[in-house]
Amino acid sequence: MKIEDFPEEIKPYLIPKAHGKLIYRCLGCKGEFGIENLLYTCPDCGQVLLLEDGNFDEFKKIPADIWHKIFDYRKMLSIPALKGIYRYHEFIGPVMPLDSIVYLGEGHTPVIEANTGLKNKVGLRFFFKNDGQNPSASFKDRGMASAFSYIHFLIRSGRVSDVLAICASTGDTSASAALYAAYLAPHIKSAVLLPHKKVTPQQLSQPLGSGAAVFEIPGVFDDCMKIVESLSENYNVALLNSKNAWRILGQESYSYEIAQDFEYQMTDKVVIVPIGNAGNLSAVMSGFLKFFKTGIIDALPKIIGVQSEHADPVFRYYREPDPRKRKFMPVTVRPSVAQAAMIGNPVSMPRIIHLTDIYNQESRNQNVFIVQVTEQSIMDWELTANRNGHIACTHGGETLAGLVEAVQQGIVSSEDTAILDSTAHAVKFSGFQDMYFANSFPEDFEVSPNPELMNAPLYVHPGGLKKVPQPGKPLEGEDLACFIHRVSDEIVSYLKLEKSNRK
Repeated sequence: MKIEDFPEEIKPYLIPKAHGKLIYRCLGCKGEFGIENLLYTCPDCGQVLLLEDGNFDEFKKIPADIWHKIFDYRKMLSIPALKGIYRYHEFIGPVMPLDSIVYLGEGHTPVIEANTGLKNKVGLRFFFKNDGQNPSASFKDRGMASAFSYIHFLIRSGRVSDVLAICASTGDTSASAALYAAYLAPHIKSAVLLPHKKVTPQQLSQPLGSGAAVFEIPGVFDDCMKIVESLSENYNVALLNSKNAWRILGQESYSYEIAQDFEYQMTDKVVIVPIGNAGNLSAVMSGFLKFFKTGIIDALPKIIGVQSEHADPVFRYYREPDPRKRKFMPVTVRPSVAQAAMIGNPVSMPRIIHLTDIYNQESRNQNVFIVQVTEQSIMDWELTANRNGHIACTHGGETLAGLVEAVQQGIVSSEDTAILDSTAHAVKFSGFQDMYFANSFPEDFEVSPNPELMNAPLYVHPGGLKKVPQPGKPLEGEDLACFIHRVSDEIVSYLKLEKSNRK
């Protein structure tokens, strides 16, 4: 659609220009720092940072209905830079010129309503937001599009060159970082650190295929993160974990898309996300807060973070009802099918504490909840969802298990509408499904298959059948007719099919 065909009142807003005054804000000492250089922690106190726009109040002057039209009409533009997360340019990267934005097809993932049977089983209307349909098949692409656009901006402005992007990962971060780095080659190279034998084969193949230098390290994600932090503090590298505030900024797009998908009506909505390094939960809260403060949405939705009992430091922190007595303690993680969330010391915990307080204050009541689920429930609900037409990963199973737990606790009612984050594509974690069907989970996972959810292929080779087709040796004539007849009979018997009346 051409600009001249849009309503006059929004024409000045449709193509955003670089503007604003972004700064890094320290959550510890409250210090302010410019964005001219890559920063991951406060230079003064070492605490994590958030990005703030000094001109944010200017957005409050634009009426909500105009904002709605800006975002809704931008859907019709054919400008690649505005097709993805930067449809919300003013809220994600207002200082970013459009020619620096990297777009690989990320964002605007589908929101799929559960079918009637699954809704009845859970007790309310709910949707999966399939973030596994991002380019690298996970939600991480939202943050990477933001972080790499910023690095691209620094490269184009001559502030940095020959960048080495590095990250620790449980799989999805490395796949995403390597993909976006490869797109910006040769100006950017990538290196990823993975915990040895703690990443699925599908996830491992992705950074390898994108040409990243891949290092497998003994231990778990937290150990890889310590090494990456050390490297970023002592060498000239670009850290791509969620410690990077630009990652958080990009992941806020998840909130904006939900708001737009539900016509900006957030009353009685519940958004449920799994918690790993806590960056996604931070981003979701921050995004909704920005839209609420500018009047773009009418209310703040309820937010529920979910953790497995095998990796639950955030749950343990908020289990103490008295805020004055809360003390964050890292935990030693145990094996989890929610592998990407198997993190015992999330780097974004200070962001969670900071934003949860603000979110509850703005909501005028408790509106952020953390629930704990079992490994068994994660697998059972993932398979149940996928048996009802979804493509949920184990983390999608975790959010569905979290919704069921929240219903049982009375946090969510049948009058609510829930949106669940399935953070990756189901095929990335298909190995856990295979173990479930084969009843081969190691004991420390604490997962036993429900026979009603198990499945396996049936090999059909009728006894006494002398000739069967083989690669390069097809059957013909009587042999082919016999093969078709005998195999068909066995399938008919198994499925209890009745003869068709068609002539």
